[in-house]
Amino acid sequence: MSSSSSSSSSSQKDLNSSSSLSKLPLRKIPGDYGLPFFGREEFFNARMHKYQSTVFRANMPPGPFIASNPNVIVLLDSISFPILFDTSKVEKRNVLDGTYMPSTAFTGGYRVCAYLDPSETSHAPLKRLFMSALAARHHNFIPLFRNSLSELFTSLEDDISSKGEADFNDISDNMSFNFVFRLFCDKYPSETALGSQGPSIVTKWLFFQLAPLITLGLSLLPDVVEDLLLHTFPLPSIFVKSDYKKLYRAFYASASSILDEAESMGIKRDEACHNLVFLAGFNAYGGMKALFPSLIKWVGSAGEKLHRQLADEIRAVVKAEGGVSFAALEKMSLTKSVVYEALRIEPPVPFQYGKAKEDMVIHSHDAAFEIKKGEMIFGYQPFATKDPKVFENPVEFIGNRFMGEGERLLKYVYWSNGRESDNPTVENKQCAGKDLVLLLSRVMLVEFFLRYDTFDIESGTLLLGSSVTFKSITKATYT
Repeated sequence: MSSSSSSSSSSQKDLNSSSSLSKLPLRKIPGDYGLPFFGREEFFNARMHKYQSTVFRANMPPGPFIASNPNVIVLLDSISFPILFDTSKVEKRNVLDGTYMPSTAFTGGYRVCAYLDPSETSHAPLKRLFMSALAARHHNFIPLFRNSLSELFTSLEDDISSKGEADFNDISDNMSFNFVFRLFCDKYPSETALGSQGPSIVTKWLFFQLAPLITLGLSLLPDVVEDLLLHTFPLPSIFVKSDYKKLYRAFYASASSILDEAESMGIKRDEACHNLVFLAGFNAYGGMKALFPSLIKWVGSAGEKLHRQLADEIRAVVKAEGGVSFAALEKMSLTKSVVYEALRIEPPVPFQYGKAKEDMVIHSHDAAFEIKKGEMIFGYQPFATKDPKVFENPVEFIGNRFMGEGERLLKYVYWSNGRESDNPTVENKQCAGKDLVLLLSRVMLVEFFLRYDTFDIESGTLLLGSSVTFKSITKATYT
């Protein structure tokens, strides 16, 4: 148990206490709407210090011809942020990607579940279908993912041996897509018309939808050119139409059990399939594409001491439990804490949006603010989960932060469109695969440290996440 974790926990005074919040002064939301900005952390830090407030008004990209209204109320602290999870007060209709929604031509003409508010009649049956599909495959999560990881580590070792380094992102993307397809379709994508193209097809499809949010960060490319190319006009779906059809047909032909269940629930088969493609491609594969490199980056950067501690815990528990099981994973306190810390310090989805359903008053640590019905609320998750009034040394990766008394801080870890202490239901917008994400992240660490003692990496930044290159890897010295 770290002193940081202990002092952080003991300093908490129930920050959400209604009595203490009701005494806060009512303050006008500072800021004005200017041009959409780029350079996230720098912008948010500058405005936060300028207004001496974690709540203020600003514009979010993209610009005209994509978003009808870029005006948002920004939330940057752990107290105000959770209003975005309260679907009785904020509407989640068409706000997955922010102040714009990609054309439904990307999803077969349907507004898929991720863009639906829970109040819409289609939301509950679709989310219930997802939760049922995952529950039915619960027994297969660990063995299937362990098999997938075995293939990943073989590729990793081969590349380091032959090239002197290994591009983890590329290997992880291939593994992730294969796992997701096998989970839902009970076969390798290579057994379908997709062949080995699945990851590249989905990545291209994701890019065309998310381009309005992307900043290339190229010093030779003036901002005005980047804005014109990516942030002013939507990229047409026609350029990914044939690829999407190939993806859709592969799932339609291979996921019969899920689609049969959908029809028994009154969901049209083609609607269910387009939703499944989105769940598998956008939510699952897209999430893994961001999460796994981030997890490895933070564990790698933490150094050999943490590696040794993880290896000792994992090997001892696996030996005592006789293998890698749900029960064994639950006993790995440090491993669980490391995964929570990775999700806290770099949430895989940094943006959250919601439109006020009614006039309301929200609170930060220091003040209360009035929000009018219809105003768009935006939360930048990496600031909320690094709130210095909640977490001690918030920008530091502390592997054992959530052990012992530190577990009380889990309610301030926001990464799944909800609190870590909450669970997904058909009435909320929390990720249906929340528990699966946690499980897979833990299994990745377990399988890694059963095989290896330590490793060295180089990391960088990609369009929507981190890049990781393995420079060396040390095989386990135990027997």
